This record gives sequence, structure tokens and C-alpha cells, in this order.
Amino acid sequence: MRDQPRRIELRGHDGLVLRGDAFGSPDAPPVLLLHGGGQTRHSWSDTARRLAREGWHALSLDLRGHGESDWSPVGAYDLQDFVRDLVEVARALPRRPVVVGASLGGMAALCAEGESQAGLLAAVVLVDVTPRLEPRGVIRIISFMTDRPEGFASLEEAADAVAAYREHRARPNDLAGLAKNLRRGDDGRWRWHWDPKFLSRDRHLGNTLTPGRLLGAARGLRVPTLLVRGKLSDVVSLEGAAEFREAVPHARFADVSGAGHMVAGDRNDQFTEAVIEFLRHDVPR
Repeated sequence: MRDQPRRIELRGHDGLVLRGDAFGSPDAPPVLLLHGGGQTRHSWSDTARRLAREGWHALSLDLRGHGESDWSPVGAYDLQDFVRDLVEVARALPRRPVVVGASLGGMAALCAEGESQAGLLAAVVLVDVTPRLEPRGVIRIISFMTDRPEGFASLEEAADAVAAYREHRARPNDLAGLAKNLRRGDDGRWRWHWDPKFLSRDRHLGNTLTPGRLLGAARGLRVPTLLVRGKLSDVVSLEGAAEFREAVPHARFADVSGAGHMVAGDRNDQFTEAVIEFLRHDVPR
């Protein structure tokens, strides 16, 4: 059944195994879904199912150091490491994939395609990420992610922390989805499901806030492109979106009402409709 995922394993750079879920027929054109830093592949589950029903092969991967994918033994979590992983995965697929990338996943897609001379991807969807990122919003994300290294005593405690961070969204009563983004340690406490080495402060700030590189990559985009912004985002401003659209004149743009930086989680139906509309009209099969 298309709604039931199949477990997949793909090789990234340096042989790291990237694990994920696949929805739809393997013979259909692929859409590769890459989450943001600190998230897991489960943030795409509803969107992936919709894409499969639309006739796409939706592949949702955990990034290196996240979820069930391998952790780098040497802490290799620079932006370039994620770019190289995407290049390896895209080349291993039977057809050039459309990549839908949120935040860090979007940066990897932007650089992999915009810096490629061979046309690696079929299309790019950037989810609340542009070359110009608002420092206040980025710092707020990093502060949230690094705030509780000791973890949480319960899922309820973790849900309270998320609700305080995402003020525009109601606290969920069903914590099953949240549990997929946490791992329970031998001490019984719940911690976010990513390698703590990923958020080395020097590495993270020094390699995600690279506007010169990202703007150069944007100017190199030739494939169909969609930028999806959360209208309540404090990471991508309207000015940042306008700068991107000037650099990529052919890009389409969707501003999702009621959504912050985590657009797919905040307003999944509206987000998915925007992606499907783009795929229907702009991406040849």
C-alpha cells in the first residue's frame, strides 16, 4: 500500500548509512525529503503520503547524525558534509530527484544543485531557508536546541518546552509524534534524537550562516525552484525572500499563513498543497 512506508538505507559521504522511509512506487519519479537540523524524517510523514498518492516516489531520510542514520565518528557535521551526502544519494537514484529541503536540508539542496555543473537534481523546493537568514531567529533555534542537554524526565516535559518555543501553535495532546524525535537514554531521560556533536557552536554558526556561498549557489540554480516561507517565520524575512527571488528570477514563491519556521509541521495541508501544485505545473515527469 502506498500509505505504508518501506524502510530504506542509502549511502552518504564517507560510507555513512542514511536511513529513512519510502512511500509510493519505486518506478515513480523520486522526491527526496530532507529535514532541518535537529529534526528527523518523521516531520515529512503526512507530506510523503500525499506525494505518493499523487504518483511520486517519496523518500524521507534522516540526515547524518539524526534519527536512525549513522552518527559521524569524527563529528563531521559541516554544511559541506550534508551537501556531499545529498550528492551521493542523488547519484545513486535511478532518476534525478526533486529535493524538498527544510532549513539545513534546504541549504544542502541549494548548494548541491546550485554549485553543480551537471544538473544533479530535477527541481528544488526550499522550505523557510534563503541565503539571507535572520540572526535573531537562528539564535533562538540554537538556544532551544542546546537548552536542555540533561534531557527531559518525561514526554510531557518535552512537550511543554516545545509549546513554549512555538508560541503560535497549540500544545499537542497526542505525544506519539514528539516521541519519534526523541530517544530515551539508559538513565531514563528523553533527549533529542541527534548527535550532540552536531551542535558544536563554532561549527554550526560558522557553517550555516554562509550567505555568500548560499547566494552564489542560488544564482546557479537553473532547475524549477519553489521557495516556501512561513508567514510567521523569524528566520526568513520578506526581504530575504525578495533577495532570493531576485537571484533566482524563475523561482516560484509561497507564503504560508499561520506557519513559522517549521512550515510543514505548523500548516501541513497548506504546505503540501503548495508543493503539489508546483510539481504538477513546473516539474516534467
